[in-house]
Amino acid sequence: MPEVEEHELVIVGGGAAGLTAGIYATRYGLELVLLAIGGPGGQTATASVIENFPGFPDGITGAELIMRLSQQAQNFGVTIESAEVKSIVPDDSRWRLVCEDRDILASAIILAVGASPRRLKIPGERDLFGRGVSYCATCDGFFYRGKTVAVIGGGNSAVEEALYLSDIAEKVYLIHRRDELRAEMILAERAFKVRNLELVWDTIPTQIIGNHGGVSKIVVHNNKTDADGEIDVDGVFVAIGYEPNTGFLDGLVELKDSFIVTDQRMRTSQPGIFAAGDVRDTPLRQVTTAVGDAAIAADSAYRYVAMRRAQD
Repeated sequence: MPEVEEHELVIVGGGAAGLTAGIYATRYGLELVLLAIGGPGGQTATASVIENFPGFPDGITGAELIMRLSQQAQNFGVTIESAEVKSIVPDDSRWRLVCEDRDILASAIILAVGASPRRLKIPGERDLFGRGVSYCATCDGFFYRGKTVAVIGGGNSAVEEALYLSDIAEKVYLIHRRDELRAEMILAERAFKVRNLELVWDTIPTQIIGNHGGVSKIVVHNNKTDADGEIDVDGVFVAIGYEPNTGFLDGLVELKDSFIVTDQRMRTSQPGIFAAGDVRDTPLRQVTTAVGDAAIAADSAYRYVAMRRAQD
């Protein structure tokens, strides 16, 4: 039989939402543990610079912001452990989180598991992952100093990746399936002014070509002219959005397009289970909205646990 722990609250996820929830929940006096695969991080940690988080007029790297949040959480007494939750099942009036090496019983859960980069699902992408195909410019950009790379996408993340890479690579192609960027205007205008950044409009990638030595080119298709072509590149960075990390929930809570549905109190369809951050069905996914969600989720979890305490 696996070892069984008991906590009032378990927070699943170590990104900005999970850490903020830990800070608030600990200040409420909840007894809790925060579970994060590999420790604190999440998508925030991969951002080269975050310019729109209040209080940092000169911007801050995602890694530094997560480090500060993690230190702050631990200063308040949040226990952070590396563990992957395989499933969550009801156990009498509580919830059982099934992990690889143990089970955890909890009165309340905050799901802050975030989302993972969406794949192109084209030939060559999987085979060349780590050998020219990347989903994180800040992680892998330095490998392409003085080289040519392509960024796929047209939103904020794609433009930010392209801008970051333009300071490293000799040439950056930003390939977008439409004829205008979806990114915020300030980012788009900045991209238009970069000398070594070329916008490739109305175009989708159809194949990534390379070998054990890396990527050599990307095959593309123009949606308007119906023409196919090739672009010689040394690396491909995919930035087309994210898929929520909800597969392990297996129908536990209500989902919409795989994102967790909540009310304004961050309550899911299951009593005692709350959600915050990018994993939630929300119109905006930013660090600021994630921490806001987390503060509400922690407050709701506290109220739920307090009600249970009064009933016991």
